Amino acid sequence: MYHMLTASMKGLVALSGLEAMSNGIQFVINDDFALVKWGKKNLPRLSGLWNYYSGKSGIGRMVQTSFLFYGGITTAFLTYFAIHFNAFDGTAGRSLVGNLSFIGFSQIPGGIILYWAYQILAVALLAAASMTAFQDLQATEWRDVAIGEIPEIIVYRDKRGTFTRSVTIAYIIVIIITFIIRGKTALGIPYYGIGVFMPIMMMGFAIRKHILKTYPKGSKRSWGAFGAGFAAVLSGIVFVGQIVGKWTEGGWVVLISFSILVLTAHLVLISPIGYREPKQIYRIVREKARVQGAMASIVEWQSLRMQEYRYNLIVWIARFFESLGVRRPVRFDPPAPAGDYDHALHVDHPEAPSLLQQYLDNNPRGLRLGGAPRQTIPGDEEGKKD
Repeated sequence: MYHMLTASMKGLVALSGLEAMSNGIQFVINDDFALVKWGKKNLPRLSGLWNYYSGKSGIGRMVQTSFLFYGGITTAFLTYFAIHFNAFDGTAGRSLVGNLSFIGFSQIPGGIILYWAYQILAVALLAAASMTAFQDLQATEWRDVAIGEIPEIIVYRDKRGTFTRSVTIAYIIVIIITFIIRGKTALGIPYYGIGVFMPIMMMGFAIRKHILKTYPKGSKRSWGAFGAGFAAVLSGIVFVGQIVGKWTEGGWVVLISFSILVLTAHLVLISPIGYREPKQIYRIVREKARVQGAMASIVEWQSLRMQEYRYNLIVWIARFFESLGVRRPVRFDPPAPAGDYDHALHVDHPEAPSLLQQYLDNNPRGLRLGGAPRQTIPGDEEGKKD
């Protein structure tokens, strides 16, 4: 079980692409891809299938389906052959995939040449696959800026539509981490769980809650809640399992780093860096990130909710110190209410204006000492103007 736990990462790595697709869906063209167009025209009896894979969401679902099948099949094959040949990570100084490929290629004449050719190809393919992490960064950093977790200076989108600063900073951090672990990438597996399996677990519980709240009693509600809950629990088990599986290789450090990460995120949020007013949220989402539609409304609602959480957290801290005899009144007014999620999303009217528009109309920008603050000038929507 110990070897299977660590070896399962070879197949579950596909989930990084799945999450990257989920986060980057707002940058996907809202159109049917060729297979769906052909199916709607020639096989109308399968309309339910074509509608499921139709449009922007359909493209994302197709990519996610492919990743899930790839991850599941890969994990099953690797687990079977690892047990069959008694070859695991570390056997003969090779990785699991390295051992299995060596066993396979050594069965044919000149296989050692093919083995090394495969190793070189694998490095190139893994390097290309790692780019999904940078897509993930671009899809999430502007939201983290909007909710108050990252300074606003990070959210810069160039004329080509990419968020260059987040990618550059992440690349530098990756290089530093690689030097710290001395190139032993296996030591970074537990940290992979923080970025993938922990979010999947939280999303699973959120989806389960949404299903229980939205759907009436019936089989769809029961099975949907069970599936989402099972996925959430399984992700949590994998997350903890990665730490346990790599415990002797420093996996215990993840417990410390994860705790520091959570604490740092809260410190940044309650600091002046984490404060966001409606005008600032609107500027970040609509003008700097240049995101429109339902995705922009979701992030605006999330940002307002995060400000409510920030305010409640500050009030709780003030009351805690007050119980110790240190009285310090809260210096901030309550934030703008986020309201109901469905109302903010405008599902029935996707072209509806931003929910922050009411605050912009009622509170026009006034003059300040020294003039208006300098802002990053957004490019045009298509990125064609200089």
